Amino acid sequence: QVQLVESGGGLVQPGGSLRLSCAASGRLFSLYGMGWYRQAPGKLRELVAAITSGGSTNYADSVKGRFTISIDNAKNTAYLQMNSLKPEDTAVYYCKIRAPVQFGPLTDYWGQGTQVTVSS
Repeated sequence: QVQLVESGGGLVQPGGSLRLSCAASGRLFSLYGMGWYRQAPGKLRELVAAITSGGSTNYADSVKGRFTISIDNAKNTAYLQMNSLKPEDTAVYYCKIRAPVQFGPLTDYWGQGTQVTVSS
């Protein structure tokens, strides 16, 4: 069973940093990669950063140069390092993996979400 457990959110001042963690119930990230999404109140959920099993990364323009996505395969954990945080980064952040059900179709699995608040 796929389980994703997030941690690392909190309150930070503008210009500060946070590192989000997403722990998987197996070596899923090494097999399928993953993505980080966020959703602010009244806004659609948007892709923030993604990483493939081969290590290729992609970032939303709004976070490019400030956020870094990575995977530690030994720990079965993905990270989102967030630097130079802005109030506009305030949102609930979710990790997601797209993986196949056994002998079935690809399915999206989501973490529970962690709140990031950037405020003076």
